[in-house]
Amino acid sequence: MMQLARNDTSVLGRWWWTVDRWTLAALITLMGFGTVLIMAVSPAAAARIGGLEVFQLAQRQFVFLILGLALVIAVSLLDSRSVRRLAILGLAGSYILLAATLLIGPEIKGATRWLSLGGFSFQPSEFAKPCFAVGAAWMLACQKAENGVPGQWIAGGMWLLLVGLLLAQPDLGQSIVVTAVWGLQLFLAGLSLTLVAALAALGVFGLAGAYFMYPHVAARIDGFFDAGAGDRYQIERSIEAFSRGGLLGRGPGEGSVKAQLPDAHSDFIFAVAGEELGLIACLAIVALFAFIVLRGFTHLLQEDSIFVLLACTGLLGQFGLQALINMGSTLHLIPTKGMTLPFISYGGSSLLALALGMGMVLALTRRRAGPGEIP
Repeated sequence: MMQLARNDTSVLGRWWWTVDRWTLAALITLMGFGTVLIMAVSPAAAARIGGLEVFQLAQRQFVFLILGLALVIAVSLLDSRSVRRLAILGLAGSYILLAATLLIGPEIKGATRWLSLGGFSFQPSEFAKPCFAVGAAWMLACQKAENGVPGQWIAGGMWLLLVGLLLAQPDLGQSIVVTAVWGLQLFLAGLSLTLVAALAALGVFGLAGAYFMYPHVAARIDGFFDAGAGDRYQIERSIEAFSRGGLLGRGPGEGSVKAQLPDAHSDFIFAVAGEELGLIACLAIVALFAFIVLRGFTHLLQEDSIFVLLACTGLLGQFGLQALINMGSTLHLIPTKGMTLPFISYGGSSLLALALGMGMVLALTRRRAGPGEIP
């Protein structure tokens, strides 16, 4: 095993002794859970989709897991200025690609959220989320620095453009995540409580409007509150899977829910974990998500840079909120929403976008000898 001395001045040596190795280990452990579950669900998913080899989905996911881990490490090597630049370039590209989905993207289940490039289908909104969190944090930090940059107005324009493009697809779930995280950043940046309350009220009215504007949103909310309304097939199978799993589960590959749920490999993979790995393993997965988020916020308690504070708050908030939405939907604690479980669900664009975001967190929270690099 390679040994790196504390006085190693190479790029890798400096990275190893300054990066948060515990968070990195937790991310790798999540990927390990994802590997086991994708291996278990791949044969059933391939048979249900048709035209795929037994472990083709697992093979694809392994490639993305390797690329994701490499991306986490590569981005975590960057300094904060490079992270800012990467985020702004990524956000600009995401805007262009989100607009392109409305023009040339295929319609899937009533929404145009995907683009195909070189045989690889990806969802631009996934990459927009971490880039927006960092870009908005930069603008808000510039506002606090009182250097004449109207950061709050620029960040507001960035938010309006992004949410407008997301709602045009339509993608209410991603819009809610982006808005919630941006609101948290505004609050930490010192926005008055009156304006925070006004934005919260605007969000409530927006959700009410979405209920009346989008039939699929109304169907999901009605189905959540009324057992007789809407299609509850996936939720019922999911709850049954947790019941069958018990404490220790039926064993990897031994469950039946993966053959019953159309989205067992993506949105409902937590139900597969409940049936095949059991309650204890599910609690371990929840604990890993909590550890990553709470450890990240603990680092920020000693942070002097307002940019790092706001950017990491946004990135960690997105990560934790996405996990909560996925697990809450699977357990019927909230209305169902198609959102992947970070680093566990099948999906290349989601995994790589999450890797980008967590790589940024590791880069911004690395221990540094000098003063903050943010203007």
